[in-house]
Amino acid sequence: MAKIHKVAELAGVSTATVSRALAGKSTVSDATRERVEAAAKELGYVVSSSASSLASGRTRNVGIVLPHLRSWFYMAVLRGAQLSLADAGYDVTLYHLAEDDDTAAEGDNPRRARLFDEFLRRKRVDALIAISLDLTENEVALLAQLRRPVVGIGGPLPGIHTMSLDDTAVATAATMHLVELGHRSIAHLSGGPSFDVGFHPPANRRAGWEAALQSAGIEPDPLLLREGDFTIKGGYDATVALLDDPHVSPTAIFAASDEMAFGAMMAVRDRGLRVPEDMSVIGIDGHELSEVFGLTTVDQFPEVQGRHAAEIVLHELDKAHHESMDESLPWELVARRSTATRQ
Repeated sequence: MAKIHKVAELAGVSTATVSRALAGKSTVSDATRERVEAAAKELGYVVSSSASSLASGRTRNVGIVLPHLRSWFYMAVLRGAQLSLADAGYDVTLYHLAEDDDTAAEGDNPRRARLFDEFLRRKRVDALIAISLDLTENEVALLAQLRRPVVGIGGPLPGIHTMSLDDTAVATAATMHLVELGHRSIAHLSGGPSFDVGFHPPANRRAGWEAALQSAGIEPDPLLLREGDFTIKGGYDATVALLDDPHVSPTAIFAASDEMAFGAMMAVRDRGLRVPEDMSVIGIDGHELSEVFGLTTVDQFPEVQGRHAAEIVLHELDKAHHESMDESLPWELVARRSTATRQ
């Protein structure tokens, strides 16, 4: 492997400048950095991660905390963040708060306790991205002590740069889309208790469904509220139970995720009904397959969320002071062929 002094000779700079340039230091001009990077590439020189860490005090590693791994949405956010960090020369360490711990009382989740009491104290990451993780006061205080940039996705957190989606407003818009099409009996597929963690998107989306109905003079029917698990199978099973219930006759379904909406569409068709002629269906997420399914959805641009969180982290790594602010995440209702005027 080429030595650093060879790179310095080819680039016409000192070895110290090579180190600073390849570490991404702002004290190196763009022209010099490009010259050093070109020389390193030509010679096949790769910076030793351990040596770079000792010299800079950084690991060039960012931690990302996820509550679930089986959700397409979380994987899309993770993909966006990882790609941006990789492009900037950073590795990613994934911290997964396993599903079997989600129902534990706050503070009783052993993996979460180890994350804050042990893993983060090792300082093996330069920054942290927390996705849908409602941090406690003690956890926020600990992160402040570590003096590492933290970016949260999902809701406002005191003292931390966060990005928030108004789940109630999103669900209200989805339900109102169905109301404006003339539907009065609108079912809602919500998440189960294990998904009502962090910033409680299932509860907030359920509240948006109820608020939209009430504003239209429609009393929400508890029999039209069904639980899924944010998966295609969960949406399918919940819709089958809904359609087999003789006490209700919905003409539209609002699913709290696109994957549940896909399952709902399959169940409707398996019962000999048509989408949207007999049943309109709308979801939330902006799933990559929503266009293929013709699904009307509220796109919340999850991969963009991940990329933006990574950009904020990279920006704050170059600053002595970390900002505390909350940004509203964008969303857009995309109407497709799964919803139509009530026949």
